[in-house]
Amino acid sequence: MRNFLLLAVVGYFFSSCEILQQVYPDDPIKGAGAITLKFVQINDVYEIAPLNGGEYGGLARVAHIRDSIKERFPNTYIFLAGDFLNPSLIGTLKVDGERVNGKQMVDVLNAMDIDLVTFGNHEFDLSEKDLQKRLNESNFTWTTANVRHVTEKGIVPFTTKWDYTNVPTSDYATFNAIDADGNRMKFGVFGVTLPSNPKDYVSYGDIYENAVRTYDLAIQKSDFVVGLTHVSIDEDKEIAKRLRSLPLIMGGHEHNNMLEKEGRTIIAKADANAKSIYVHTLIYNLRTKYLYINSELMMVTDKIASSAKVERVVNKWTDLVNEKLKEVVEKPDEIIYKTTSPLDGTDTANRSKQTNMGELITRSMAYAYNDKVDGALVNGGSIRIDDRLVGDVTSTDIFRVLPFGGSVLKVDLKGSLLKEILEYGKLQSGEGAYLQRYKFSQNENGEWQTGDKTISDTKTYTVAFSDFLLKGLDISFLTPENKGIVKVYTPKEPETAADIRKAIIFYLNSLKK
Repeated sequence: MRNFLLLAVVGYFFSSCEILQQVYPDDPIKGAGAITLKFVQINDVYEIAPLNGGEYGGLARVAHIRDSIKERFPNTYIFLAGDFLNPSLIGTLKVDGERVNGKQMVDVLNAMDIDLVTFGNHEFDLSEKDLQKRLNESNFTWTTANVRHVTEKGIVPFTTKWDYTNVPTSDYATFNAIDADGNRMKFGVFGVTLPSNPKDYVSYGDIYENAVRTYDLAIQKSDFVVGLTHVSIDEDKEIAKRLRSLPLIMGGHEHNNMLEKEGRTIIAKADANAKSIYVHTLIYNLRTKYLYINSELMMVTDKIASSAKVERVVNKWTDLVNEKLKEVVEKPDEIIYKTTSPLDGTDTANRSKQTNMGELITRSMAYAYNDKVDGALVNGGSIRIDDRLVGDVTSTDIFRVLPFGGSVLKVDLKGSLLKEILEYGKLQSGEGAYLQRYKFSQNENGEWQTGDKTISDTKTYTVAFSDFLLKGLDISFLTPENKGIVKVYTPKEPETAADIRKAIIFYLNSLKK
């Protein structure tokens, strides 16, 4: 991971919703009535502590950065563009008989005094009951323009219980800013979420219609409005096309940093797990109505100090992991493998190419069935550690790699469907649906093979699948109801295949014999 500041700077003037001219970063707007704002942006944060042996990430470091900026610029805000309650190893553990399910993240975000969050698709991995608990525990504000709560009384906004009242999530949030000279202004922030995680208790409204609707409402009460979104980059660009006057979108969902421009709109996304953050400098001139934006990508490394207040909360939860994991796996700290080269568990790699981590997982899946399968497949998006395992690997590390868990299914299917699945997975490079494979490859003619034999359309093959893949979420046509599926075997405890993580641990332990 790079250990430096990468400057990604875009500066623009906005006036009466019209772009006037491009300016250089060292030529900010000056003059009476100019208010400086700082927006610290994070997105897709599943881990509260630093990764890669402490080399990068860590929310206590992010808090320190924000605090340091705020000392010089009082109008500093921190925003989170969705996906933080799930998944993580901590979230899978039980405390007082209940799964943590994101409680640790809310606790840390409360300590950070975060200003605003929007829903990511993974917030709805939680049950309705657990999500409501996390909302009630939040001392910060949630906003969403297109996500609603399906209840017996109808479709209503999600609510947060504060003291003796229930506060509904708003379509947008507004913030008042004042500088040392007494100049005042107000800006608005709206959020939208992609409908990729269908749940009975969630209603998703159209992303674009609700973005436009809410922008039109917010701009009536604000000097300018920005987006806080959890959608794909293409969807962000479409929002920008429909809202030509939108100056900035702070986005999430993709796990790698990017800075794009669509028309007059700057679209920024930081790296997942706070490996980087965006710091947006906005200077708004109340007299001319000009808005200047300078976006800087900052890597969060071990060169950055930590907020003591936040670090205490982080340590409380990481200590709990060490204690509670013993209830899940017999010897969590036992060294089960020594790497000769780092095992690549990073999001970017596992969603775009075949990795040694993906090969290890899929080989273990096959081994769970005594290697009596034609191959194994797992979606790259299920590998959530976003880290490299170096040297000694423990059982705890394996649980960090696959916090979702789940079983390994043994599926008999027709070759025609198998080829369709393999081809689809290959074409999803860059997405969570990209498939990590074992025993499957393409020959020089582009034909799919298992081993050294070309897959036949009419033959039936036996494949080890992660159970998530058979839910039709990443690959819509891959469900047990597909006519190409002949038979599905679902393992039960204490079978090795009943938990994909224990299957990997079992395989690695077998290598020591």
